[in-house]
Amino acid sequence: MFNEMLGMVANCAQGMPSCITFKKYHLEHHYYQGLEGTDTDIPSELEGKLVTTIPRKLVWVLLQPFCYAFRPMLECPKPMRPMEWINLAVTVMFDLWFAYKFGLKAVVYNLLSLVLGMGLHPVAGHFIAEHYQFFKDQETYSYYGILNMLCFNVGYHNEHHDFPKIAGFNLPKVREIAPEFYQDLYNHKSWVKVIYDYITRTDIGPYSRIKRSAKSKSN
Repeated sequence: MFNEMLGMVANCAQGMPSCITFKKYHLEHHYYQGLEGTDTDIPSELEGKLVTTIPRKLVWVLLQPFCYAFRPMLECPKPMRPMEWINLAVTVMFDLWFAYKFGLKAVVYNLLSLVLGMGLHPVAGHFIAEHYQFFKDQETYSYYGILNMLCFNVGYHNEHHDFPKIAGFNLPKVREIAPEFYQDLYNHKSWVKVIYDYITRTDIGPYSRIKRSAKSKSN
């Protein structure tokens, strides 16, 4: 409950309700990673066919927040839960108060900052760094650089997938306690380089993800 409340506070600063809905879909990403029709972190077939050139990949990175917002509703729609309605009400009420107090431009500023922060921005590199296959036979990647200080250690992504209930604050301790499980895995050194490589490398794109058949869900 406290995590959800903190998420709603963050949503007020962003201007867009998302934390409760993200949690709903993100749990399925953990339970069924890469599963067709269930893990909405996987780019759609349409994205894979369209985003094939450097200019198109640049536009795709810029529009990443819209992909994350609309892909789940199109690929795997789910009814809204009570907490999602509360999240929506809290954010809209804050936006209305914020516009009344500081003007509509202030709300637009928050919304545009959200688009930038999830698009062509250094910290947004983690969206691509986490699961796109930059190296064969490795599906999940960590980043141990300084930007983790701004992002609640989201870069410790292998550790997060192994122990998703451990708070981000404590994820570095996982690697410290059990280095033998992580020290031989490839890890990214720069989220900026991840974005640059994704856009410029011809062998990397929306299809550079491991996708599993829906049949595996029942196995």
